[in-house]
Amino acid sequence: MHPTIWLHMTFSISDLVTRLLLLVLFHLPQATFAQKQLPDPHYKLVTAGSYVQSKNYYLLTLFQQLPEVSTILKKDPVLKTFAANKLDSLQQALKNCEKNGACYTSYLKFSEAEIEQIAQRLKALYRPGNELGRLVKDHLIPSGAYILFQDLPAEEMLAKAWSQDAAGINYAISVYADGKKPNYPNIDSISINAGVLYNTASLIAAENAYQTSFFDIPLTAALTFIDLNERDQAADFEPMEKGENKPALDRISTIKWNTYKYSLILVPGAGPDDPATPLSGEGMLRCRLAALQYRKGWAPFILTSGGKVHPYKTRYCEATEMKKYLVDKLHIPANAILIDPHARHTTTNMRNAVRIIYRYGIPFDKAALTCTTRGQSAMIEKTLIDRCKRELNEAPYKIGNRLSATEMEFYPQLDALQINPLEPLDP
Repeated sequence: MHPTIWLHMTFSISDLVTRLLLLVLFHLPQATFAQKQLPDPHYKLVTAGSYVQSKNYYLLTLFQQLPEVSTILKKDPVLKTFAANKLDSLQQALKNCEKNGACYTSYLKFSEAEIEQIAQRLKALYRPGNELGRLVKDHLIPSGAYILFQDLPAEEMLAKAWSQDAAGINYAISVYADGKKPNYPNIDSISINAGVLYNTASLIAAENAYQTSFFDIPLTAALTFIDLNERDQAADFEPMEKGENKPALDRISTIKWNTYKYSLILVPGAGPDDPATPLSGEGMLRCRLAALQYRKGWAPFILTSGGKVHPYKTRYCEATEMKKYLVDKLHIPANAILIDPHARHTTTNMRNAVRIIYRYGIPFDKAALTCTTRGQSAMIEKTLIDRCKRELNEAPYKIGNRLSATEMEFYPQLDALQINPLEPLDP
């Protein structure tokens, strides 16, 4: 090799190493002392009187309920223009759409362009110390409701949360007004007639004739169609901590957790096929399995999980029917039973159990136990985490040890806190 070339290579490599070292040293103080802010288990979610709204569209609930945030958004000239244009468009639709139902719903939804433009406007309005900055710092992050976006810069997290809420609103209108098939059509589909769309759109326009927020019309539409379809199950038994779960919740602070191997025993529901049957035989079997483990002293609580799921539009709630069976037939104390009356699939049985563990102050680093029939137990171990990633975009738990064909350990994961408005009955 020619000496000149060798000297050039040596200088280049040396220069590169020097630059890399300077770069590392320059950023080292920030990397050393920066600490990611985590959700706060003591944070109290804002409900605004509508659990369906706050569970599905938490950012928009905060936009409404935090006065200083509401003011800055309502005064912004760009967002005011969006609000005025949305109302004008809907009023024109009432004149022109006639019997075309999809025409009405297209004006009730956000367009992709609107979602992106509003996201950019929110980012432009964001400042670390202003109202939107405090919203992210004091609510979005500690709530954990958008935890999957938490590694992003704060203004990007705000924009992502907005885009998710807007997409969730569009989804609810698509399913419960347009008749689009939901993820589980046999249990979650539309039930109203498309003929009501003109009257509903007309009502929404009237209710929002003096609206001042850019999201009022689409949000009203989503909530109205969920209501008309009798699909407000996300609000069932709320607030649970003051009702069904209060007796058990009152005991949590008295528990000596180191005397128990597990934090709780999760019993996923199994709905009957007959609408007149409150609890299936398989649901009873799962309760009996859980009662055996409870009597061994493995955990201080049993958590029954399952909403009004099977069959279509059943009036019976799996969680409450299992609780009745545990108390009345198996003589388990009522204050040893927590309920999750919202889960509609095994994915959300697991996710909601983790949320309850977190929100109720149950030790989050302690293993919990699933107790169910053999087939479902095998699925929870082998395939359900991948399904959670596909359907929920998260893995709400990690697998622990298998104790038997029907019992298996699991460990809670914080990603379970993420809202999923593409399942509006149990987001």
